Amino acid sequence: MNFKRSFFTVVASVVCALGSVMAYQHYLAPERITYIDNNIPVHRTAMAAMMNTSSSQPIDFRYAAAASTPCVVHVKSTFKAEPVAMRGGRPQDLFGDDFFQFFQGPNPYQRAPREQMATGSGVIVSNDGYIVTNNHVVENATNVQVVLQNNKSYKAKIVGRDPDTDIALLKIEGDNLPAIQFANSDSVLVGEWVLAVGNPFNLASTVTAGIVSAKGRNLNMMGDGGDARANTAIESFIQTDAAVNPGNSGGALVNANGQLVGINTAIASPTGSYAGYSFAVPANIVHKVIYDLEKFGTAQRGFLGVTIRTLDDETAKNLGMDGPQGVYVDGVNKGSAGEAGGLKSKDVILKINGFPVASSPELQEQVAKYRPGDKISVEYLRDGKIQTTSVQLKNKYNTVATVDNTSDILEQLGVSVSNLSNQEKAQLGISSGVRVTDLKDGKLSDLTNMHKGFVITQIDDQPVGSVQDFLNIMKDKTGKVLIEGVYPNKQESYLYAFRM
Repeated sequence: MNFKRSFFTVVASVVCALGSVMAYQHYLAPERITYIDNNIPVHRTAMAAMMNTSSSQPIDFRYAAAASTPCVVHVKSTFKAEPVAMRGGRPQDLFGDDFFQFFQGPNPYQRAPREQMATGSGVIVSNDGYIVTNNHVVENATNVQVVLQNNKSYKAKIVGRDPDTDIALLKIEGDNLPAIQFANSDSVLVGEWVLAVGNPFNLASTVTAGIVSAKGRNLNMMGDGGDARANTAIESFIQTDAAVNPGNSGGALVNANGQLVGINTAIASPTGSYAGYSFAVPANIVHKVIYDLEKFGTAQRGFLGVTIRTLDDETAKNLGMDGPQGVYVDGVNKGSAGEAGGLKSKDVILKINGFPVASSPELQEQVAKYRPGDKISVEYLRDGKIQTTSVQLKNKYNTVATVDNTSDILEQLGVSVSNLSNQEKAQLGISSGVRVTDLKDGKLSDLTNMHKGFVITQIDDQPVGSVQDFLNIMKDKTGKVLIEGVYPNKQESYLYAFRM
């Protein structure tokens, strides 16, 4: 009897002890760091949110918010507003441009230009002050101020912009700044919890939560209205239902571990305010573009040189496929990387470097991670057989060379220029100038009536002594530009005004 009583007492003690330990670990033990997915440190509550466990605890975003909010900044851009032409007295100038002032003096019916401010968000990506934001937040800005979470304000320099991805890189003079960690956006899953961090309606350090609603979304928003970017824009957005509003542009989309998975860029809304869907540029594209902007001054884009479309069910049946999977090749450009790699019309691209691509935006996203000269593996279907080829990507000029931003300037203007000899300058009676040797589609042919052979002597009252002078002056130009020069065998000077 004593033995039985002692036995039950021991068992009861053990059960109580185990219960106490379990209760302590569940309710009282300090938070722990757990390593999952390639040894990425994940906070316990964040891991529960990501894994969608059936924990009795509610999903907790405190860690992700605390890790990411110090890295998100308020970006304030100052712009020169377009002059406002008043009604009455004389017809309004087209677009409010003050071209008349160049030839007829000031317009008395037109108010003077005034400065306006636009605000957005940005994300600190390095401890020494590099900040990523959207291109549309700082495009054409004359001054950019950055305000940190601790309310310290800095003047920012625009290092570079990439309109094709709507990404821009800023730099402030600071040390030991809180920099965000990047996640692998290819690994982000539909249904995964995410936070949007930014400054909507000037409400600093606002955090909203949602899930990834879709990936690889193409909104056809960049290059709209006939813009030249329509053929080169990369749109493969992460779609979420986290609330994003004006002012969130350039802010962070982070996972439950507080790591950057995208840069918030756009919303789908009939009103201009949040209506349920927001879109972010994937972090892998962001990381590649900002590296290019820092190192080269412009994004290094690798092109396959093929015309593609998402495969539909009818085309898949005609090709003898069980169902639509992959990206259909409509055509291959002559001299392109795709042609050199052996790709042909009617091929179906299935994978890029082993990553499956189910739509045109997904293929563009994968190729956009590489530069001219990089070799990628392309898996494709032809005549019912799966094949693989190695393709060396080319730039937009169909070479493997690094592209500098001077090439972009000349292409945007649609002009070629050459230096003048001292004898030519003497004959023209000028001390500086460069000759326009060719004009093609671009701003100068579209917005002025400049002709081939024109000699550019000044840009906005700055002398142009060489081709390098021309490039150095034009590379940072925004807004109105006034070019002055002469034509051979003509006495008078000519002025051409346009907007960059």
